[in-house]
Amino acid sequence: MLQIRDLIWGLLFIGCAAAIQVQITPTQGEISVGESKFFLCEVVGDVKDIDWYDPRGEKILPNSPDISVSRSDEATLTLTIYHADVDSAGIYKCVAKNGDKEAQATVQVKIFQKITFRNAPTPQEFNEGDDADIVCDVVSSPPAAIIWKYKGATIQVSKDVRFKILSNGHLLIRGIKKTDEGMYNCEARVTARGEIDFRMMKVIVNVLPTIRARQSEVNATADVGSSALLACDADGFPEPTVTWAHNNVVLETGDKYSLNGDGSELEIRDVKKVDEGDYTCIAKNKAGEKSEEVSLNVFDAPKILGSVTVYTWEGNPANISCEVDAHPGAEVVWFRDGLQLPNANTTNMKVYNTPTISYLEITPDSQNDFGSYNCTATNVMGAESKEFILIQAEVPSSPEIQQVEPFSSTAVVEFEEPVSMGGVPIIKYRVEWRSLGQEWSGREYDAEDDMTRITIVDLKPETTYEVKMSAINGKGEGESSTASTFKTQPVREPSAPKLEAKAQGGNSLKVTWIKQDDGGSPIKHYLVRYKATHVSDWKPEIRLPHGSEYVLLSSLDWNTEYEVRVVAENQQGKSKPGTLSFRTAVEPTTIPDAVDGGSGLGTGAIVGILIVVFFLLLVGVDVTCYFLNKCGLLMCIAVNFCGKAGPGAKSKDIEEGKAAFTKDESKEPIVEVRTEEENTPNQEGGGPTEPNETTPLTEPEPAAADTAPLVVKLPPSAAVNSVTESFSTAHSSPASESTTLTTSASSPTKATPAQSSPKNTSPKTNPQPEVGPLVDLSDTPKVAPSSNPTPPVSEPPSANADGPQGRGDSVKAPDSSQSQDSQVDGPAKDAPNAPCTDSTSPPAQHDGKTVKDDNTKGETEVKNATAEVKTVPNEAPQTNGNESKA
Repeated sequence: MLQIRDLIWGLLFIGCAAAIQVQITPTQGEISVGESKFFLCEVVGDVKDIDWYDPRGEKILPNSPDISVSRSDEATLTLTIYHADVDSAGIYKCVAKNGDKEAQATVQVKIFQKITFRNAPTPQEFNEGDDADIVCDVVSSPPAAIIWKYKGATIQVSKDVRFKILSNGHLLIRGIKKTDEGMYNCEARVTARGEIDFRMMKVIVNVLPTIRARQSEVNATADVGSSALLACDADGFPEPTVTWAHNNVVLETGDKYSLNGDGSELEIRDVKKVDEGDYTCIAKNKAGEKSEEVSLNVFDAPKILGSVTVYTWEGNPANISCEVDAHPGAEVVWFRDGLQLPNANTTNMKVYNTPTISYLEITPDSQNDFGSYNCTATNVMGAESKEFILIQAEVPSSPEIQQVEPFSSTAVVEFEEPVSMGGVPIIKYRVEWRSLGQEWSGREYDAEDDMTRITIVDLKPETTYEVKMSAINGKGEGESSTASTFKTQPVREPSAPKLEAKAQGGNSLKVTWIKQDDGGSPIKHYLVRYKATHVSDWKPEIRLPHGSEYVLLSSLDWNTEYEVRVVAENQQGKSKPGTLSFRTAVEPTTIPDAVDGGSGLGTGAIVGILIVVFFLLLVGVDVTCYFLNKCGLLMCIAVNFCGKAGPGAKSKDIEEGKAAFTKDESKEPIVEVRTEEENTPNQEGGGPTEPNETTPLTEPEPAAADTAPLVVKLPPSAAVNSVTESFSTAHSSPASESTTLTTSASSPTKATPAQSSPKNTSPKTNPQPEVGPLVDLSDTPKVAPSSNPTPPVSEPPSANADGPQGRGDSVKAPDSSQSQDSQVDGPAKDAPNAPCTDSTSPPAQHDGKTVKDDNTKGETEVKNATAEVKTVPNEAPQTNGNESKA
């Protein structure tokens, strides 16, 4: 039994001895990014092939650059990983083969990133007040935790809201201060490996310069060799540098200027008037720059400028200009032959002065007015004089014709200006031409600056001409030049038009042309073609009539180069094309109105808005006047069309009337009773009434023939109790300051209006005083009836001149044909149940309607009565000058 077991073990041992065994050293690998490492694959047994395979299962070749294999002997194959990166991680396999026998082993390679500070510069600089982003870029695998320290202590972002650690590990300091300056520690930790590393970074906080001028204004005197010192002081971190500039030019030390060591002081030597002005002191450091201006005022002995010689001719006014440069200002006086101008003997001379120039206007009468004139300027610094000469002008010399370039119907004359202008500018050139043996034709051309070419037109083809020129100035026309001969060309095709372009806004362009020589034959039409430069095809040809001078090209492509050609055609053919190139504008990104005018609204829209706003303001003011002062357009509409007074008019007028008539209650009222026998002159004869300040504006309605209306007006002082009792019901009365009660009891008849006034009182010089708003019928005196009706009495002027009653509104007699019941324009003590008229209706309009009075007592007391009772205080208050004492 033991022998069999030993035999089995022996066979197994022999079998194992014949098998292949593979072992990898080391058995596992960890590599830091960027490092290199090798692995040995050792084989036990007889093998023929040994190979390494990467994590993707691909066989690793011997000559691979980053991962390679090499064979040391027949049983060992080495795998080397150079400069490992994260892609190098994985399971590598070593396989050994011998015929059908195979063995393999694997090793897992792990790649990790050590803490690396990729970007942690020092120092890092910031400006005071900026949000400082302190950079510390850390790379590790796995990612490291970042801790910031300042002055050895960990920064607690929860305790100072100005500090924040960003997701990328940077430290943010909001509104960094100078006190935040110093060394900052950026510490990185990888807990899994216990790895730690840090970097120290210096943070510098720069402070913007502050600058102040020692004197904002410095005075100096010119032309005496004096100097001026300008100075300013600057602070900041780092220490700012100071420079000076004048008229945007930086000043440097030299003959004219001198700067001290730190540039804070600028010395200007030998001050002149031209040195006057503002000088800028500029302080600059890493944080930025600040500037301050210092003004230099230069005072000087006056200097007289201006042309010495002035030309004119007899009868033509001329101005001699004496320009004075002086500070402070100078007084200027003109002299001739020692006499000040103007004087009694120089009526043809005048002096006009401005702050800097004095003009002597001279209109020469004779040769004696030409000659020397003296201008003297004086100020506190001194005086200066200058002589000016007035010279008699002459006509210009003749221009010189250089050459003539003829065409079929035109010719271009090239010439040189006259040698002598005569002292005054040339204003015109006269050109004359003629065919041989014919009369001269001519034309005047306005002179322009540097004018050397003139074109004459309307010539005949193949014709010989001669041409001459003369120049004209203010004095007159000079001599003509020597005539030049030329011959026009035969009839031919026109010359090319001269083109000009003008943008019309957006992508449109107006192309104009100037007609040149027509070739001796009238132009039939113009042919226009255009295209974008980058394309080969022309747009369809545009044909325009002979009188055309432009064409408008629209809907062009934005920001595109275009070429335009214009050809003139006559009977002989076409001209050479006049050409023009242009580029359209870049397409706008906003609406055209905003681009062109700087506003999103057009002019019309803005004007419309302004009109609406103005209208709303007027409406607001009118509504305010309507409710507060009972005036304005709405008040006029309410009274004239709606028959209503403004809201609040009744209560306000009642209060004002009460105040006016209760002002002096100690005085006894004066009662005036007037019957029909006391007719005023306007009532005599029963004729029509002459209009006066109390005449109603409308004809009175028919009244009863045998009825005499009773008009009773009592001020509040006559019946205080009635006033107090009736004010509570007076709000519905349209007349806020007086109430009129009228009764009628017979057939209608027309009432004659009359002027009512107290006895011994002139209505023109002493107008009727204010009348009380209420009536107490119990105190009304009984009078005999009259056959003549008493006319309606217009309301007296109101104490409130702005109310309707202040405008002299009148009261009409009611139409008694409709009812014999009493009509009440306002409540009375004896008629408490009488309904009131509409509170907003004016007293002059009743529309024929009557109001029945259930209380017959008031009707019987006043029936057939024709008397007027007026009760006023002894000294009625005068309001606004419209009332007088009765």
